[in-house]
Amino acid sequence: MAARAQELAEAYPLETAFQRTRDLSIDIAAPLSDADATIQPYPDASPAKWHLAHTTWFFETFVLRDHVTGHQPYDPHYAFLFNSYYEAEGARHARDRRGMLARPSLDEIKAWRAVVDAQLLAALPSLAPAAQELIRLGINHEQQHQELMLTDLLASFAANPLDPAVWDQPRNIPVPMPAPLGWMEGHEGLVEIGHDGDGFAFDAEGPRHRVYLAPHALADRPITNAEWQGFIADGGYRRPDLWLSDGWAWVKREGVTAPLYWRMVEGRWFAFALDGLHPVHPAAPVTHISYYEADAYARWAGARLPTEAEWESAAAALDPTAGTQLDRAGPVRPRAAHWSNSPGQMFGDVWQWTASAFLPYPGFSPAAGAVGEYNGKFMSGQAVLKGASCATPRGHSRASYRNFFYPWQRWQFTGMRLAKDL
Repeated sequence: MAARAQELAEAYPLETAFQRTRDLSIDIAAPLSDADATIQPYPDASPAKWHLAHTTWFFETFVLRDHVTGHQPYDPHYAFLFNSYYEAEGARHARDRRGMLARPSLDEIKAWRAVVDAQLLAALPSLAPAAQELIRLGINHEQQHQELMLTDLLASFAANPLDPAVWDQPRNIPVPMPAPLGWMEGHEGLVEIGHDGDGFAFDAEGPRHRVYLAPHALADRPITNAEWQGFIADGGYRRPDLWLSDGWAWVKREGVTAPLYWRMVEGRWFAFALDGLHPVHPAAPVTHISYYEADAYARWAGARLPTEAEWESAAAALDPTAGTQLDRAGPVRPRAAHWSNSPGQMFGDVWQWTASAFLPYPGFSPAAGAVGEYNGKFMSGQAVLKGASCATPRGHSRASYRNFFYPWQRWQFTGMRLAKDL
């Protein structure tokens, strides 16, 4: 099934794949005013305008500047404003001050994008293979930022007391509740994980290596909102015995009582999403939970979180393009169970926390130069998530994909699946 993801990734020539990716980012930003695209709800999130600009800076810097003779930057100031974390590229605007960039305007950023796109497409036929590989990296990099743009927009609009919707769409169509949670035995003994070298992958996905798995089982689906409400009703957020020490300190410090964006209205749970405020759908996978919350729920359920290797070995033969993933601009949200494989919903709907730390695989070595800063420098203190979410561009993920966030972060579409020892 992994071959289907590769087929999707290679279904278009590089030129077409580039243009489709660039167009989708503009489509996501289409409903936004300049003010909408400028606000930054908190330091972990970035303005939509900044995402549009940073991804353009990436292509202009690492492709046009480094591989097209005579290229002149569109605006020399943009390198300072829109570098994210590449130390090799020099000084940059502070991350927590990105929301203060009232200028350049959204229209000016779009104009810059159009110029860079035209220059890159004109140069593409004569670019060396190394430069074309950087374009492929840039496409995947922009797809990551498309998901970030959606989740950051959600965070921004959720901070507005008017509960405005970015997109309107009918919501919460009744569907049957999923069957009670079932279990599927996982692979046992030596298994191989990591990218197999066929098609694109980020550096952190390799090298491929062997891992020993003890007998275990994975739940046949993610945890639902209804099941999470049971955790809340049983005092899950009030019981220190369920929580890691850091997690319990976080719960008390932040006053956490439910997943992010949930609120109680007249005795009923509602959740804010990109299409506004709606009742929590009981059959949909729970989302916007931290690693701390996922770990506490697993303890409450008498289970645990799967390791990265357990999850990946179970998903290796499944179709990574399946499930609810991002195909076009518009509201995104996890959907209720709708799978045919077992275990179900491994890809799409929600990213799934694992018990594994984001650390280098045996033999990992970052690439030389600024591009080598892409993942390796973040291999400390973060936890791995696997799969894909409803905001992940379809075809972007695969079984070896390693998403990662700090254990308290939950503004992404993060959910969970249980595991247990046998």
